[in-house]
Amino acid sequence: MLEIYASQETKHKASRQLYRVEEIEDIKDDCWVNLYSPTEAEISKVETELSIPQEFLRYPLDEEERPRIDYDDDTGIVLVIIDVPYTKRDNDIIKYETTPLGIILADKHIVTVSLRQTQILDHFIDNRVKDLYLAYRTRFTIQILFAVAREYLRLLRFIDKTLEVAESELAKEVSNNQLFKLLELSKSLVYFASSLKSNEAVLEKLMRGRTIKLYDEDEDLLEDVVIEYKQAHEMADIYSTIIGSTMDAYASIINNNVNDIMKILAAATICLTMPDLIGCFFGQNCPMPWDAGFADNPIPFFSLLGGCIASVVISWFILKKKRML
Repeated sequence: MLEIYASQETKHKASRQLYRVEEIEDIKDDCWVNLYSPTEAEISKVETELSIPQEFLRYPLDEEERPRIDYDDDTGIVLVIIDVPYTKRDNDIIKYETTPLGIILADKHIVTVSLRQTQILDHFIDNRVKDLYLAYRTRFTIQILFAVAREYLRLLRFIDKTLEVAESELAKEVSNNQLFKLLELSKSLVYFASSLKSNEAVLEKLMRGRTIKLYDEDEDLLEDVVIEYKQAHEMADIYSTIIGSTMDAYASIINNNVNDIMKILAAATICLTMPDLIGCFFGQNCPMPWDAGFADNPIPFFSLLGGCIASVVISWFILKKKRML
């Protein structure tokens, strides 16, 4: 999908010009070209009209591409690749993953490339971002990075709430479904922590100002972005540690429950074995109530029955005293 946007002046306010992002049909100077799930024709069009190296347009379309900054010496075009979060639903489980987003800074254009539609960029398209002017490409790039950091923080807070709900449900009953949810959250936090660490490396390189020229206001905003990423990284590490501890705790609880059940079954087996031994020993020579000679000699039967009952009681008392029951 190929979308083209430009900033249109709306009004003056306190000696300031206010702009609004609007979609246009053709590529022109100071516009924003947004590519997601692009076709070969769309990639070829952007490459031809903006003289962007083809590999710069294709790198972000690789799902395994790592965040980095690349510079083309011939054209002076800069490619910034970062990982952005997104969510997807698998049955009743929400999964959190990351995908590469490429930001290409050309001479008079800015291009964003991603494998799938990014919800983060919708904030810019819907004019929900303050002080947005597409001609300021460096500022726009930093604003995208800031929006990505805010999205990480939003999803991490949601993961925290999901973790609390899962823990409360597990406290009532240990179920496989809740354990699977915790496992998916753990995987998501690993993805987030890895991506945030890589994004921080990109921000540190931007802070040096060698690849992209930074103005004073841009430096201040970039410092705020770095703080947001560090906060998100720390939150991801903390939540990952909490989930790991929670999984270990519930694994111990399950093992204890299994041990208790096995102990009870072993004790019950011992109790039931004692009368069985007595019955096997005396059974062949003991007349039963339905035998003809039982009325003449009922004492062995009742002795056997009393011995069985006594063995069960004694076994139960001993096992209870040893805390096996």
